[in-house]
Amino acid sequence: QVQLVESGGGWVQPGGSLRLSCEVSGSIPSNAFMGWYRQAPGKQREAVAVIITGGSTNYADAVKGRFTISRDNAKNTVYLQMNSLRPEDTAMYYCNVNWGAPRRSYWGQGTQVTVSS
Repeated sequence: QVQLVESGGGWVQPGGSLRLSCEVSGSIPSNAFMGWYRQAPGKQREAVAVIITGGSTNYADAVKGRFTISRDNAKNTVYLQMNSLRPEDTAMYYCNVNWGAPRRSYWGQGTQVTVSS
């Protein structure tokens, strides 16, 4: 049974920083894709950042240069360092892990990030 638990969300003023963590329990392969997604009220869920085998990363244009995704395979944990936060970053942030063919995909319960003054 694979479970994902996010933490680190909260309220922050514009320009501030937060670090999200997602701990994955259960057995997952080392080549699993791990990523962060977000969903703002009234909007569709969108990809924020993904990290794959070997440490390759991909970011949404809106967060490039401000957010950094990283993973610790020994701890089965993926992080999202968010700097220079903006009000438009306000959303529920979800962690995802997926692998294989057919694709197996698991989601966390989400952690709320609110950026406002």
